Amino acid sequence: CFFLMIRRPPRSTLDRSSAASDVYKRQVSKITRTSLGPMGMNKIVVTHLDKVYVTSDAATLMEEMEVHHPAAKMLAMASKTQESEVGDGTNFVLVFAGELLQQAEGLLKMGLHPSEILIGYEKAYNKCLTIMPTLVTYDVKDIRKKEDVVPCLENVIATKLYGYEGFLAPLVYDACRYTMPEKDLKLFDVEHVRVAKILGSSILESSLIHGLVLTRGSETSISYAKDAKIAVYNCPLEAGQGETKGTVLLKNAEELMNYTKTEEKQMETFISSVHEAGINVVVAGGNVSDVALHFFEKFNIMVIKILSKFELRRIASATGAQLLVRYGAPTPEEVGRCDEVAVEEVSSQKVTVFRSSKVECKIATIIIRGSTYTLMDDAERTINDCVNTIKCMVRDSRFLPGAGTCEILLSSEIQKYARETSGLDQYAIEKFAHSLEVIPRTIADNSGHKPEELIAALYTETAKSKTVGIHVEKGTVEEVKVYDSYEVKSWAIKLAVDAVLTILKIDQLIMAKPAGGPKLKGPRPADAADEQMQLPLTLTEHTLTKK
Repeated sequence: CFFLMIRRPPRSTLDRSSAASDVYKRQVSKITRTSLGPMGMNKIVVTHLDKVYVTSDAATLMEEMEVHHPAAKMLAMASKTQESEVGDGTNFVLVFAGELLQQAEGLLKMGLHPSEILIGYEKAYNKCLTIMPTLVTYDVKDIRKKEDVVPCLENVIATKLYGYEGFLAPLVYDACRYTMPEKDLKLFDVEHVRVAKILGSSILESSLIHGLVLTRGSETSISYAKDAKIAVYNCPLEAGQGETKGTVLLKNAEELMNYTKTEEKQMETFISSVHEAGINVVVAGGNVSDVALHFFEKFNIMVIKILSKFELRRIASATGAQLLVRYGAPTPEEVGRCDEVAVEEVSSQKVTVFRSSKVECKIATIIIRGSTYTLMDDAERTINDCVNTIKCMVRDSRFLPGAGTCEILLSSEIQKYARETSGLDQYAIEKFAHSLEVIPRTIADNSGHKPEELIAALYTETAKSKTVGIHVEKGTVEEVKVYDSYEVKSWAIKLAVDAVLTILKIDQLIMAKPAGGPKLKGPRPADAADEQMQLPLTLTEHTLTKK
């Protein structure tokens, strides 16, 4: 984890606002800004459990990062809100908010009062809301047409897996299209598009399976069930064991043969009642004993063991079953149904596929292949961003020009608005416009090109056409088919501005007193003093042992 801590408290309004900007600019911005764009750099994140992430996804970085300073924590909360609302654009929030704070720091040093900066930023943000609808360059008329949606997904994939967008974008769309309801598209659920990771080969060998896929096989020899009736048990299927330990003395072979008779009889009664209820697939949330497996084989019932409680709930939701915490046959309302449950093989890895034709249970799973787990994890995060983009597309199908063009167009219009405004707040409006340039500047810088030249070319070319942008490979400004979701961009600007305005309104930082109560004064008795000295040693020793 990353630890961000500022120990020196600011002493005045100017110092405080500058410090809030300094925290972001020197710490969080250095981490996330270099990851923006298709050529952004990856970060290695090592968690407290020694799990390693290699990613350029700002949402993952902020999730694993521990931020201590309150001002920086507000920016982290804004990025997390962006991730929960639209599922993409978290790095835009962090980079844009950091640039706004840096520009506000310069205005404070010039002598502007924070209230004037607040008024200017609010006016510039409201001007953005009026300009953005005029910049729409692409509108998805029918989300069910593949050729209309795929170009919008390619930009999302290229920001993290540049070079694979041509292969992954159609794959993700096919998965989403299969799970879409035919009548009301607003009922589209992102949870119905799942991801399964199988180590080996490359990302170009990834595939799509219509159904819910588990990367494990059956515990019994039965590998196929048609018109499956499924019982999901949220408990292990084995005989209960006592809390005490004992010793059993067996004197002859007859006693040995009769030792497990009671357990076998109870287990046979339980499994026969499950079979009489028409169940041919059992999903267990724990261990399955050898005795239980024997009788499941006897009654031709497929058994799947799942140790993850989240996966267990997902199967119950996909099949319409209810989780059972008791031994016994399920009632008709508790039984889940599926067209078929089959054990298949994907590159020597056995997987179990649950297929259903019901509209409310339609699930598609993308099988991700890759040489390392970190690469597959990054591909999974990219696919989740694509699915969330389609969800945003259902709410708002408009798209803005990408590759830095939208920000330059907004900056140009807001600079004109600043020149028409009277009062000191015009300086804040102009700085807001300059802050928007940070996105194309960062994209150019991360691509290894000269930002000043590309930004000057963008201002010139965007005056002629809205469909131009930065070509990250050539380092030129030309016609590119890169689109940004209107929903994602509007939420990102809103959350970044809200976080900055909240920080700029702060004039003092007050820390609460540490817990523990007041310290004792005066001499203490000898026994009490000894106890007081021994207690912290014991606590410290325990803490160190725990770590």
